[in-house]
Amino acid sequence: MILARLDESSQYAACHPGLSRGFEFLHRASLQSLGAGKHEIDGTRLFAIVAHEQGRGLDGAFLEFHRKYIDIQYLISGHEIIGWQPMDQCQQVKQLYSPESDLGFFQDRPKSWFEVLPKSFAIFFPEDAHAPLASTGTLHKVVIKVAVDY
Repeated sequence: MILARLDESSQYAACHPGLSRGFEFLHRASLQSLGAGKHEIDGTRLFAIVAHEQGRGLDGAFLEFHRKYIDIQYLISGHEIIGWQPMDQCQQVKQLYSPESDLGFFQDRPKSWFEVLPKSFAIFFPEDAHAPLASTGTLHKVVIKVAVDY
């Protein structure tokens, strides 16, 4: 898991081949005006999901996990709280992993909670279970999905 400001993204681009293209997308001037939904960058290997969502609160945010994609979760506006816990410390499955949606959930509660400020991002690798949308306000965010095998 990585937490940083977008202006620091060059320090992390070398962590995985697809991250630099994801950061390029986030640096675009028109990012704030993009409509909600999926935006293709490089087919199924790299794409963005723009969302305007209401936070679920700490009690409504469950640990999710992915196996095929790395998440870059970038906050445009609002106040986000995200929970985190290493996958190998999660034990109670809430929803079995679905290869089609690349998503599963744990019932475990996160061991750590952190704040993501506007113009900041968090990167979650497959070994990172994470509970986004744990705040209570309205969020405008972009999730870049980077294929692990990019």
